[in-house]
Amino acid sequence: MNAGFDRLIVVPGDINLARSPLRGTLDVPTYVLGAFNPGMTRLPNGNLLLMVRVAEALEQPVEGDHVHAIRWTPDGYVLDPHLLAGVNMSDPRQFDVPGSIYRNLALTSLSWLLPVELNAAGTEIVAFHYDRAIAPAAPYQCYGVEDARISRVGDRWYMTTCSVAPERHSTTLHVSENGLDYRLLGIVLDHQNKDMLLFEGMVGEHFMALTRPLGEVYFAYPPDSDYIGGPSINLAQSPDALHWKPVDHPFLRPRRNSIASMKLGGGTPPILTDEGWLMIYHGVETRAKVGVYRSFWALLDRDEPWRILRIEDETPLLEANAALTAPVAHQLYLPTEVVFSTGIADAGDHYVVASGEADLACRITHIPKARFA
Repeated sequence: MNAGFDRLIVVPGDINLARSPLRGTLDVPTYVLGAFNPGMTRLPNGNLLLMVRVAEALEQPVEGDHVHAIRWTPDGYVLDPHLLAGVNMSDPRQFDVPGSIYRNLALTSLSWLLPVELNAAGTEIVAFHYDRAIAPAAPYQCYGVEDARISRVGDRWYMTTCSVAPERHSTTLHVSENGLDYRLLGIVLDHQNKDMLLFEGMVGEHFMALTRPLGEVYFAYPPDSDYIGGPSINLAQSPDALHWKPVDHPFLRPRRNSIASMKLGGGTPPILTDEGWLMIYHGVETRAKVGVYRSFWALLDRDEPWRILRIEDETPLLEANAALTAPVAHQLYLPTEVVFSTGIADAGDHYVVASGEADLACRITHIPKARFA
């Protein structure tokens, strides 16, 4: 359902790479592969902030008989050459590196985070805060910082990010006292988990978070079960937002015969309403290379959020909209049907929802609160 304001607010052409944190030590031509998957929060001045993932890619990753990946080091950014022989480059975002019994990937881009301030309604850009950009700062982030999610809990802002490195694919935590300036606290989950995000508020005396651990093997449910094995959304709780214990109760799992049966993942930070915790999440349908990503929603019990009071996983809340990306269709690098909701803000009679569209741009949608009645 798309009602009211619904358009792309940040596109690749809006990003000024002359102000990229890669400039200065990486002296090769680059371009913006995508400016997408923005975390969102409301600032003390009432404006909205998007924390935009900028995937900065090499214009010419292949030179001679090598393909190159960008990597951060304490001394600056470098290019790692990998022999082209045996490399699979069917995906422009990455390539497979042979030589291991496990699948090894390298990236032709490196992601960093750009704070973009919007007006209170989320309909206009106010400022690009390049001086507050968040770039790799530790070895566990040497291949990039991706997909921010921001939650305000009390008087502090908590931002989770995915940090990418050969040593591990981890979840890292940043904190802020004003919603704009963040400091890195380090790793909070050291396994591959693409969608950790905190609830916007405490549950009892604990911080609560959605997680989505990934693996290569999932065990089968009984043949008559409503569920099927695969990536699902779990819950975890913490006394301090740093040390996390998984909640024993199962949570959102792929349902058999659902259009979102390929995998589920967290979307917007759950926010507290009069009825309970409202969360928007993504479900993926198996189709083509990437799959079809849609946004769905669920309402959770205020005190026991593993109790799902209502779930709408048949009629999508948001779907990819080709009309929105038509003006930038020449920049699409994969044929995708992807909307990936990543932030929500209360705006009176409606919510402002931020999403990544087609792994390319940032989308803002106003959704009436009546939609969740």
